[in-house]
Amino acid sequence: MDLTNPLPLLNEAVAALKTPLTEEDRDDGWTDDLRREIQEEISLSRSALRRHGLSTARYLRPRLEEWLDKEGVRPGRLRSLVSEVQGCLETAARTT
Repeated sequence: MDLTNPLPLLNEAVAALKTPLTEEDRDDGWTDDLRREIQEEISLSRSALRRHGLSTARYLRPRLEEWLDKEGVRPGRLRSLVSEVQGCLETAARTT
């Protein structure tokens, strides 16, 4: 992953979260509402980075993992991707 450009990962996450949930995703605890809300949150971060540059990353406060924990989402395909997004944003914030 290129931390100098987290946009490809955010693009990937938004695209994955726009697709309908699989039965496995639902078994992991995802709902359509949660999927849309997380997708929207990642989209907002992506928009901020596109408009204002990577230095904006230090102002983003992703709490996606906490949110998924609170919702009881178990490990799986989407949770791994969302965790990767959060880690990428946190790393980008530290390096700018």
